[in-house]
Parts: sequence; C-alpha cells; structure tokens
Amino acid sequence: MPPLTDTTVPWDLLADRLDGELYDDATHRILYATDASVYRELPRAVAVPRSEADVVACIRFAAEHRLPVTPRAGGTSLAGQAVGAGLVVDVSKHLREIVEIRPGEGYATVQPGVVRDQLNAALAPLGYWFGPNTSTANRCTLGGMFGNNSCGSTSISAGTTRDHVIGARVVTADGELHALGELAPKIAQAPPAGFLANGQRYLGELLSDGQTREQIRAAFPRPEVTRRNTGYALDALLDQEGEPYNLLPLLAGSEGTLAFTTLLRVRILPLPPGGATLAAVHFGTIDAAMRAAQIAMRHQPFMCEVMDDTILRLARTNAAQAKNASFVHGDPRAILMVEFRAETNAKAQELAQAMERELLAHTATAGAKTATVFLRNPGEVAKAWALRAAGLGILGNMVGDAKAVACIEDTAVAVADLADYIEEIEALMRGYRQRTVYYAHAGAGEIHLRPVLNLKLTEDREAFYHITRDVARLVKKYRGSLSGEHGDGRVRAAFLEDMLGPEVYDYLVGLKAAFDPHQLLNPGKIVHAPPMNEGLRYAADQATPSYSTALDWSADEGLLRAAEKCNGSGDCRKLDGGAMCPSFRATLNEKDSTRGRANALREVLTRNQHEDPFASPVLAEALDLCLSCKACTSECPSSVDMTNLKAEYLYQRGDWSLRSALVSRNEWLYGMGSAAPRLGNLLLGATGAVAKRFLGVAPGRSLPKFPKQTLRKWFERRPAVPAGGKGRVYLFGDEFVNLQDPHVGRATVELLERIGYTVIWPRHATSGRAHLSKGFLDEARERADENVTLLSGLVSQEEPLIGMEPSAILGFRDEYPKLLRGEQAERAKVLAGHTYTLDEFLFSEFSRGHLTAADFGERAVRLVLHVHCHEKALGDPAKCAAALSLPKNFAVTLLDSGCCGMAGSFGYETEHFELSKRIAEQSLLRHLRGLDEEVIVVANGTSCRHQVKDLLGRRCLTTAEVLMMSYTGG
Repeated sequence: MPPLTDTTVPWDLLADRLDGELYDDATHRILYATDASVYRELPRAVAVPRSEADVVACIRFAAEHRLPVTPRAGGTSLAGQAVGAGLVVDVSKHLREIVEIRPGEGYATVQPGVVRDQLNAALAPLGYWFGPNTSTANRCTLGGMFGNNSCGSTSISAGTTRDHVIGARVVTADGELHALGELAPKIAQAPPAGFLANGQRYLGELLSDGQTREQIRAAFPRPEVTRRNTGYALDALLDQEGEPYNLLPLLAGSEGTLAFTTLLRVRILPLPPGGATLAAVHFGTIDAAMRAAQIAMRHQPFMCEVMDDTILRLARTNAAQAKNASFVHGDPRAILMVEFRAETNAKAQELAQAMERELLAHTATAGAKTATVFLRNPGEVAKAWALRAAGLGILGNMVGDAKAVACIEDTAVAVADLADYIEEIEALMRGYRQRTVYYAHAGAGEIHLRPVLNLKLTEDREAFYHITRDVARLVKKYRGSLSGEHGDGRVRAAFLEDMLGPEVYDYLVGLKAAFDPHQLLNPGKIVHAPPMNEGLRYAADQATPSYSTALDWSADEGLLRAAEKCNGSGDCRKLDGGAMCPSFRATLNEKDSTRGRANALREVLTRNQHEDPFASPVLAEALDLCLSCKACTSECPSSVDMTNLKAEYLYQRGDWSLRSALVSRNEWLYGMGSAAPRLGNLLLGATGAVAKRFLGVAPGRSLPKFPKQTLRKWFERRPAVPAGGKGRVYLFGDEFVNLQDPHVGRATVELLERIGYTVIWPRHATSGRAHLSKGFLDEARERADENVTLLSGLVSQEEPLIGMEPSAILGFRDEYPKLLRGEQAERAKVLAGHTYTLDEFLFSEFSRGHLTAADFGERAVRLVLHVHCHEKALGDPAKCAAALSLPKNFAVTLLDSGCCGMAGSFGYETEHFELSKRIAEQSLLRHLRGLDEEVIVVANGTSCRHQVKDLLGRRCLTTAEVLMMSYTGG
C-alpha cells in the first residue's frame, strides 16, 4: 500500500478556499478508493463541497496543480467512473437541494446530489414524477444519472435521463462556470470562451462534413437500440442544425470527463396511471424468457424485466428478499416480470391477460412456460419490484472469492435481436465454462449478464478481459451498444476503438482534448483507458489473509470474506424506509455507511502492513459510529453483518476502556444496587453527576434507577398459580428486565398466565448482550454456553422459550450459534428454532388457532408501535403489529421508524449523545411528536423506551403491559 499522507500538494490552500470539507487522511482515501465496480484507486484527497463556488474552487485548484478530478455522488457506478487517483469531489452530502419545482411549466431544478427518489417524493403530491428509474433510485443522485445517462426499469415507457435534462450549469476544466439549455441566460451575451468554446469549435468542424456525419451514424448502434452509452454521444448531435450545439445530449453519459455538473433542470411528467397489474411469467429456459419478452413488448407494458434462478436462489438467503420472493412458484430458470398500467386495476388486468393469451398461443414459448402469477395488490407489486431492484446487491451473497462480475452486464441490442443475441451469448459462455447470471431490462433489449469469476486469480483476471472482448465483438455484430446505461468507464472503454472503428474513436479523443486539453476531468474513462483488468480491488494471486476469530465466520469462509460480501451497491445509503444505516442517515458521511465500514475492513485486513491490523486507526474511525442495530443483516441485499463484524473487531482490538468494562458488566452493577435499592438510588443521585463525568456519560442522559424489587424476587415470592390449560412455556428473564424494568416482566408473566399458559423460569445465565456490544466475546461465550447447556434440555417446540427484551432473546438466534462450536453450536441452532420474542409467540399461537380475540378484553385502545431494530432484522415487524391487534378493540399503527439512536450504551456516551438525539429525531421522535396523549406508544426495547423518556418525556409501554390493559375498563 502506498503511503497514505500526501505532502506534495498544498491541500491547505484548497481547504482555505472551501466552505465544505477537505480530507487527505488515510481513512477517507480508503473509503473513496472504490465504488460499486471491481476497481480500486486511492485518491490523493477528497473534497465535499457545500456550494457551486466550492466546486469551481476545486476545479481551478486542480487546474493550477495539474491534478485529476473525479466527480462522485452516490458511488454506485459499476464501471469505475467514481474512482480516481487525484481529487475526488463528492457532491452527495451538501449539494442536495431541490431548488424549484414548476409543475405548470413541466420542470424541476435540482442540485446534483439530489437523490432520485427524494425528488419523486417531492413531486408525487403535485401529481408528477421524474421518469428514469434505476434499481439504485433510493440512493443514486440526479448528477450521477446525468453523468451515466441512466435508464432503469421504466426506460421503455419513460425514456432515459438524456431525454429529460433540459438545462444545466457546468464547470469546465479551465474552472469556468457555464449555463446551458434552459438555464442559459435569456439575454444576449458574448459567445462562450475557454474550453467550452474549444469544444463547440471542434464539434462545428467535425460535424460540418457530411461524410463524417454518415461515418458516425454507421459506427454507432442502430437506431432501434434505445439504450446506448457508447463513448461520447456524437450521434445524438447529428440532427441538430449546427453551432452552437446543444451540449446537453453530449454531456449526458460523458461520465464527468468533459465538464462537472453543478445544477440540473429536468423535465417532469404527469404520474403514470394508478391501475397496475404485474404478470410474473415463469420459464424453464432463458431462451423462452427472451422470446417471450419480444411478445410482451408488442403489448406496450409499463415495465418488462427478467430475473434468473441465480438471483432467485440467492434472494432466499437474505431475510428481507426471501419475503419479497414469495410470489415465485417452484424453481424456474427465469421469471419475466411485466407490469401494465391503466386508469383502473381492471383495465390493467385486461392488458396483462391479453399478453398472457398471446404467450399461450406461441407454441415454443408455451412449451417452456411453467406458470404466470398475477399480482394486483400494490404492496405485493412493490415487494416484487424491490426484489428485482436488489439484484445487484443480492449477487454479493455468493459465498467465496468467485463473484458475479460486472463487465458484460450492460450490453444492449434491439429487442428484435435479443433472443438470438442471448442464444449466442450462451454458446460463448459455455466455451468459457460459465453459467452466466441474467437479469434486468429484457423489454429494452438489455440483459445484465455476469460471468462468475475470482478476480483474485491471474487466470480469472485474464478471462475477465477475454470474455469482455469476445462479447464486445458479438455486440458489434448486432450493432448494439456495449454499454446501455452503466457507462464505459474503465471496464468497457478499452474496447471502444474496436466497437466504433479507429477513425470514429479518434473523434472521441479529439473531443476530449478540446474540452479538457490537460486531461484533468475523470481521466482514463471513455478514452485513454488503462487495461481493463488492472487496478482491481485485489492484487493478483495474493493469498486472502486468515484470522483466528471468536465468532464463527465459516459460513462466509472467514472474517475477511464476510466484509468482502459488500460489492459497493450502496443500499446502506438510502435515506427513507427501514432502519439501515442510522448513523449514515444522520451524518451523510461515507465512513458512517455499512459500505464504508466494510471497505475499511477489507482494505486494512487485506493490505495490512502492521503487526496488528485491528489496531489501525482507520478501523477505529470507521466503526466508531456503528450502533450495532443489525439492520444491515436483513436490509443489505448482500447480508453484510456489520453488528457482528464490529463485535469481532472490538474483541480482536482488545483495547477496552473502563467504561466499556463497566457497561459489559451491567448485570453485576445492577445486581449490587438491587440488593439495597433505596441506598443504591441515594448514592446514584448523590454521585451521578460525578460518575457521569468520570465515565464519559452525557450529562443530559438519565441513569436507570434500581427497582424496589427485582423480577426474580417477585416471581419466587408470589403465591402459587394454577397450571394453565394451554401448556407450559419457559421464560428468559434477561438482566435488563430483571434488574431495571421488572414491571415489564411482571406484565409478561401475568399475561401469559391469564391467556392459559404455565410459566416456568429456570435459573439461567444472563444474556451476554452487553458483552457482545463491547467485544467481550469470551465472557459472552461463557453465558451462551451455560444457557444452551441448561435450556436445550428443557425447551422444545411444544414448550418454547419466550423472551421480553428483543436484543437479549434474539442473541439465541443470531450470536449464540456463532459463539459456540461443535455439538454445542448445533444445540444452539436447535434451541434458536424454539426461541421467540413475546410478540412472535403470540402471533404463532394465533396462527395455530390457540389464541383468539376472545382470550383478551374488550377495552378500546389506540396504539402506535415502534419495533426494536433487532426484531426488525431477525424477525417480522408485521407479526409484532398482528400480536398487538389480537384484542378486537385495539387499533394499531405500525410506525415506519428506524433506529431510536440509543443502541444500548451508545446513546449514553458523551461523544455520541448529540448524534443519538439526531438519529432519534430523524427516525422515531418525528412520528411521536404531536400524538394525542391517549395514544399509547409501544416499544419493547428498553433502550427505545429510555430514549423516548429522556428526549420526549413520554412513557412507552411494552406488548405485555398494553395487552393486560385490554382487560381493564379505563
């Protein structure tokens, strides 16, 4: 690894010119060395501009020092466009303003860091939308979509980004700011000077020659290929009358190599019709699916996409995507997803059925078609499309070093040629002994093809090149586009000369030289690209380091490969829905995303130059703000488990503070205090402020008081209860409920007994949750071993184990099997299958007919439910809501809330207190402010309840407490 400090460039001079941030430290250089592609290139610095003036300052500084500049936003580029060796300029954090929306005039003006779904959320109430819809729409930005001319699943009905950009402000390589299209001044002004004028003159001279124009037309993809990102879009200028050229079609898809975009004006469209039907057509062969796509397109669908069995199989290994795949019947080789839109659902259904009839009449297709599932419910349709959108991330679930690699994933041909082209691709891949992955935009003639290669090996790096070369030749045969929407970048640029011919390729080189004579703007992309199989994430034939670990990472083939599952798709950068990733949502810093942390782990553990890589300050900085919420466990399509990766890191680092040691032993501290609670509370009140300062606990955070009686004392001293008629259940009385919130435990026991169960509470060990959170994994293993030894001999499907604090009981399901080894680990897995949160148990009993509304009282209660992050990740929030809905007069609203921000001890810590509050405000408190006092807030996590009490002054109840209220009259 080259040295990670740069003293040759006077970065302090640039920092003085910026209102935004500038970083040249090791952590940020590592974080920005990769995107969603296979490439890695350490930048010399990273700038995060706050304004257009900051961008101008960056470009001018770069021009002064002959420093390459790489524009970056969401970092989801698949061809390496967002990595570079000079100054990376990230617009995604601050340049996120929707400047104006003018529905009557049909446009919106936005800064380049505006996320596509963010814009559409603002447009929807006005009856409009921005049409192009990439699978990364919840984190990709309009600037990135313009740079790549993104298309997405709606391109067959809404076109590409190029079709909708009607104005822009850009900075050229000489640091000059220019307004183009509808953003250009309406009053007459002097012609542009500098590099923009150079570019206009070059185009004027080039395109004034009729023979040259015909040469360009013949070299570029045929007109029927609607998705085309082949080099610079000279063909898009051929129908213009001449100078000055409208440069917007040219800049769309130019990957920031000709100019840096600072503002965009985009055309907005009326929302599509509300009636929808999705036909999920199952096929036994890829060929049948491709030929069916040609038939489907004759019926003018709204979207037409395909997924193969590799995607479907891997989806079942991810908790969230397994639910989204519930519409899949059996084990099809491919599914064609065809959505029709109309004014009503009935009309949309008619359109889908008309397509189905033609498919059945087509004998070759009907012979391979196995089923058609029609989805009409908006929620089910949304789940199916969420599965399709997760395709890129799902591919990260491949275990081992061989992955589905992006190199030929962006080829596009005319729809009429698609089936024949794919048939030839299949034959070509058989020659390479490849079973290619197929998914995406069948209706647009573009299938995301991915060979499975181990790019750590020289042999597969060579195959990486040869496969791409051979596919490029095949694409040229069909006059298609080697890039339909992902761009040429580094991965395809090397083949442009062969695709277009030497003369037309030289026109691209000349265009780049006219706009950027010193090759400063994103060099090495589109033209002058280095070899496509160099500069990869891994050094060739370098052995993957192995580490002795406390947790069992064998399912991922080791700790490092668990981090390598992150392929950079950036799902953790979404800003709405779900819980991932709470710290990123609050800071918008790349280092605080799951992707950033995984990249840091991969880089440090792979390229370690120190005796102990876990002592690296890069890892300390990257992992500091991880709340261990587990959201990534289910919401990351690649199933990157950052909670356990952080626990392992803390264990390996082994540099524990006194505060961490005390937090991990909270059951001992509260056990001591509970022995004499009155005295303990007096001491807590008298010394609390001093203790907080000493331990680094935020002054604004309250400390839980010692209860008058622990749950264990209450349970053992209460009068005997008659046996229940519905059987026995075992209670896991965790340390949080037992020693801090015994009222929760009392309500749980009383509820279970009231609805007919006998509650047995054996003397088990504490959960070990606090030890896990602070990396004391040896101590956590001791507790796991003791609990599994005791409870595996008692608990069964008929007599399950029920817990109250989600983070404690769900450790049985997640960490215990990973902490233990051999037969004990197998016992832990069996025990996990019989372990439930209270909500899960109630839902299960209701589903089996053992519980009905008649088991509960008739009081009318209005509830809002906030589900604990661990229960969202390892369970099903809908089951929690269903359990609370059992009483017939309970009205339950399930909040779409993320992490509460408390996360055990995280929210107590002085350095994290303000961030904890910000996370709470963004994800939970905004739902609770203004609620009627009579509405009850339900939160089963002790941290969640504590956060709401401290920050909102509102008391939350648990499932058991609320269900017990159903029996009372007021």
